[in-house]
Order: sequence, then structure tokens, then C-alpha cells
Amino acid sequence: MDSDYARRLLDEEKARLEQVHTGFDDEHLTDESERESFAELSGNDQHPADIGTETFEREKDMSILENVEAELADIEHALERLNDGTYGVCEACGRLIDDERLEAMPATRLCLQDQTAAERQARAFG
Repeated sequence: MDSDYARRLLDEEKARLEQVHTGFDDEHLTDESERESFAELSGNDQHPADIGTETFEREKDMSILENVEAELADIEHALERLNDGTYGVCEACGRLIDDERLEAMPATRLCLQDQTAAERQARAFG
């Protein structure tokens, strides 16, 4: 894959993820306690189901935020590999990663075979 094209894909994905991250910043997920985030809800006069729903939504949003941050880190790593000339090379086996895979997942570190093996191993060990 052409390095200019790869950089453009990575930059576009980085911008998209940063926009998502900013949206979570606007919701104060990381700088408010769970109780503060309930806004008008009071622990004393609200139905426990309302508090449960708010807790579930906050935990879901925190999980999404963690995934966005991990994807941003992967993109930064891919940009570093692009700069040092190792972008597009599988970090496990050293083979070239197919252009189709890089286009679909520009920050990927592994070829399809090694990614499949890693996922299989992760499922086996829970």
C-alpha cells in the first residue's frame, strides 16, 4: 500500500475517533463521579431501576470510551510504523499484510492468519 494513502486513511480514522472522544469529554464521563453524573437524579427519591439504568448507560459509555482510546493508540502505533518503514508488515510473522486488510483496518498489526490465531487463542483462554 502506498504510504501517502495509508497515512491519509490513518489520519481520517484518527480524526473520526478524536471526534467521538470529544463527544465523551462533553459528557464529563472521566471527570465526574458516578453520583455527579446522575444530574437531577437523587439516590433518595428515585426508583432503583432508574439508578440501575443510569449506571448501565455510564458503564456502557465508559467501555466505548476505553475502546476508542485503544484504537487511537493503535493508530499512533501505525503512524510510527509508517514513519520507520515497518507499516504493513505483520508484527508476528514478518510477512506483508494484504492491501485489502490494510485498507479495511489501517491500524492492524497482524496479517489475517495471525489475527485469526490470536483470536482463537484468546477464546480458548477466556
